[in-house]
Amino acid sequence: MQTTKRNIGSWSLMLTGLGSIIGSGWLFGAWHASAIAGPAAILAWIIGAVVVLAIALTYAEMGAMFPESGGMVRYARYSHGSLVGFMAAWANWISIVSVIPIEAIASIQYMASWSYPWAQALVENGELTTPGLWASAALVLVYFALNYWGVKLFVKTNSAITLFKLIVPALTGVALIYAGFNPENFGDGSVKSFAPYGWSAVFTAVAASGIVFSFNGFQSPVSLAGEARNPSRSIPLALIGSVLIALVIYVLLQVAFIGAVSPDSVAAGWHSLNFTSPLAQLALALNLNWLAMLLYLDAFISPSGTGSIYTATTARMIYAMERNNTMPKIFGTLHPLYGVPRAAMWFNLAVSFVFLFFFRGWGTLAAVISVAVIISFLTGPISLMALRRSAPEVPRPLKLSGMSLVAPFAFVCASLVLYWARWPLTGQVILLVVGALPIFFYFQAKAGWQGFSRDLRAAAWLIGYLPVMAAVSYLGSKEFGGIGLLPEGWDMLVVALLALAFYHLGVRSGYRTQYLDEGVAWRMTAEEDARASDHCAGATERPAVTQQ
Repeated sequence: MQTTKRNIGSWSLMLTGLGSIIGSGWLFGAWHASAIAGPAAILAWIIGAVVVLAIALTYAEMGAMFPESGGMVRYARYSHGSLVGFMAAWANWISIVSVIPIEAIASIQYMASWSYPWAQALVENGELTTPGLWASAALVLVYFALNYWGVKLFVKTNSAITLFKLIVPALTGVALIYAGFNPENFGDGSVKSFAPYGWSAVFTAVAASGIVFSFNGFQSPVSLAGEARNPSRSIPLALIGSVLIALVIYVLLQVAFIGAVSPDSVAAGWHSLNFTSPLAQLALALNLNWLAMLLYLDAFISPSGTGSIYTATTARMIYAMERNNTMPKIFGTLHPLYGVPRAAMWFNLAVSFVFLFFFRGWGTLAAVISVAVIISFLTGPISLMALRRSAPEVPRPLKLSGMSLVAPFAFVCASLVLYWARWPLTGQVILLVVGALPIFFYFQAKAGWQGFSRDLRAAAWLIGYLPVMAAVSYLGSKEFGGIGLLPEGWDMLVVALLALAFYHLGVRSGYRTQYLDEGVAWRMTAEEDARASDHCAGATERPAVTQQ
């Protein structure tokens, strides 16, 4: 059996999570969030982190339980069979592979705000020109090359880039607060001045301003679990640590942005703010020219680092989807020397170019990603508890306490974020998932529809959940894009109650699938390989492992 090489230590794995999280979102998120929610955008970041952290905890246990490359697209298959597994895998892959071109687009769009005529010619009316398109394609090829010759080059490059990406946002927040801070921008102490557009705007900011998108990179350590040296320890550390560190940085930047804006600029309301490169423009307005130059540089480095990481993780996802028997066999091969799924990398490169050529603006492609991210979160909490119920005998190197409360809370939160994204995005989510079903049916037909009826019954909760949530979104309050049949407040209560009902249905519909043996066998083989490797390496190499 081919297995990926275990070259990633705990520290590098957490840096991978941070490098994925801190991409282009921090460059634009504070501006978009405050434009939607005003100063209360600070709370939107905290709410977003709580939602993502609750979901991440469910994946931490499963990541340690099945430490395999591309694991995020495997868990729903283990708990509910091939149909739920395919729908979850497809949404998750779309939400990640589309990040590769968007990070390249972000770098080029930020570059277009430079004073040089050749740079300004890269973008026109918010979209890439032909030169900008070629420049973005060249960046995508750089991401590809950094991963093509093995995970070691990727890890070394990512660690250096991520440290830089952490320093610059933190330095930006501190410098903006020190150079110019206007406390009056946070309101006069009343709730209305702090949240001028109401609490519904705060919730909308969580889903629509790039906050959930900005935290989405927590998945990368799980996708690279197959290359982690000590999955039971390093995966939860990487997941929780990367989300919490990112939250501190994002809140710092949000506070700095709100305080640095001139009070005259928000006299007409936070909605009126208009920037092309928000943080850099504020730095120039405060005569922090050195910071503006650093931001222009990091606007190229941060998205590029994230694009490189997602090039690695999406290849592992396609590799895992082939093992689900929903992709051609060629994508399941690993390079004998470098241990990377090169065929999957070539496929993702082609898909990245398709996204790049059809979605030439950062905002347009960000909307596509946000839709897919929301639904990709939904199956994690249900899969975890269904596996605890149907397969208690499977060894769990990490079993978190309190998940009987955390899992339903995470599912309700994900459902609320789906609702907060506003109609018609909920309808687009359904189309995004349903549109890929012909691929699933093709591979099912090739397999003779083996076990399909059982998997169809296990998928009943998801088949019912999606149209019901779309209907609630359409009938919901006008604050969230609905027709107003459900008033504000009651609409979110209805969503929460429906989510709880579908959560319990989903957990009960899980069963001990035949696919679970694939994960158990792989884990046992990987553990045997790891023990053999440790035995051969001897004591001389052990200190190097602990130092990473």
